[in-house]
Amino acid sequence: TLNLKGLIDEYLKHRHTIVVNRSKHELKVAQDRLHILKGLLIALDNLDEVIKTIRSSKDVPTAKERLMKKFKLTDIQAQAILDMRLQRLTGLERDKVKQEYKELEEKIKNLEKILASDTLIYAVIRDELKEIKKKYADERRTEITASSADLDIEDLIADEENVISITHSGYIKRLPLTTYRKQKRGGKGVTGLNLKEDDFVEHLFISSTHHYVMFFSNLGKVYRLKVHELPEGSRISKGKAIVNLLPFKSGERVTAIIATKEYKEDEYLIMATKRGKIKKTPMTEYDTSRKDGIAAIGLMQGDELIGVKRSNGKDEIVMVSKKGKAIRFAEKDCRSMGRPAQGVNGMRLAKGDHVLNMMVAREIDGDLFVITENGYAKRTALSEYGRQKRGGLGVKTINITEKKGGIAGSGILKDEHDVVIITINGILIRIPAKSIRRTGRATQGVRVMNVSEGDYVASYAIVASES
Repeated sequence: TLNLKGLIDEYLKHRHTIVVNRSKHELKVAQDRLHILKGLLIALDNLDEVIKTIRSSKDVPTAKERLMKKFKLTDIQAQAILDMRLQRLTGLERDKVKQEYKELEEKIKNLEKILASDTLIYAVIRDELKEIKKKYADERRTEITASSADLDIEDLIADEENVISITHSGYIKRLPLTTYRKQKRGGKGVTGLNLKEDDFVEHLFISSTHHYVMFFSNLGKVYRLKVHELPEGSRISKGKAIVNLLPFKSGERVTAIIATKEYKEDEYLIMATKRGKIKKTPMTEYDTSRKDGIAAIGLMQGDELIGVKRSNGKDEIVMVSKKGKAIRFAEKDCRSMGRPAQGVNGMRLAKGDHVLNMMVAREIDGDLFVITENGYAKRTALSEYGRQKRGGLGVKTINITEKKGGIAGSGILKDEHDVVIITINGILIRIPAKSIRRTGRATQGVRVMNVSEGDYVASYAIVASES
């Protein structure tokens, strides 16, 4: 007995066979007709000689034999010439023969391509099914109603905010946001998780237990789970290996995360790559439950996906590089593309530089927040970063020094936010945005976390303030 998936697979195999056999038949018919037309064109190009040859022959077999010998024709071509009506000798009819010959050549080329590619065969099947749907589909007439006795598993799960963390070694866990109390700027923080010496947190974000989480990998794929499906841990536990939750390939790792309650038609996902590419795709194209994931973006050899943000189609895009450059441009400069597209140039990079982060701003009254590896941060009004054309080099956003360390991360910050910061040794602190003063674009910033020697900032998250 076949299940639904098995039934669909068998139907697709059946349609595949039909399309192949039909294409082979159409190819044979087209090739035979092209062969005849080739003979007719030879006759039309040598019309006087053909007529003279036919008129001087004593009978039809002799005429056919002489035509075949003189013009190097096949038996079928010679017979077609003898069967040709006089009206086909006019200039208009000659043009029709030439046009038919050209169309048949194109048809044969397309049929040969289809027969040589399973991808094109399934594209034909898809187009034909769409045509059937358009012609015959109608509204569902039965009504499906939920019984009061139906119970969703989420009805038993509390809808609460969780902190989700993913480490460099690929361990993931979640725990209630209320676990962490707020501290003042410059505090030492509390232990967020117990990590090995060579491990640290790479991703930290906040989401509700009932929301979807999309995991985007460096190889350009996206996977989806519900927050409550993620392993719940204690404050100091390291969590569970993400490879036990998602079917990652060798060398594949999470580089961006989007949490959402629903997939809206008027929202987009903006993607950035290490080499400065930017891409915009409708969010609905990523609404899938496929366990093995789907392609999120096309990548050139040597490039990686480094960031993904959601947008409304009218936002501002900000890209920040490892060497402290930043560029702001309008989202409308990026046209909408399909999932497999590679995108367009977003930021031009100096030699040895690469894109570290990409952000989306709804308006420019927020601040660009930058934090360094040694716990120094600064916030500068987005309005100080003039809008440029997409594909520019950008401007300086912070002075990089040995004392401050390189850029560890950046984001859009407002007074109503808190910043949660975690180091490679698992030390976590939560500070209010108001405690970080605004400074100019090229300044060094202030210390926001007392980072111990041998430790450095690994990740951060901007969350709603508790006050």
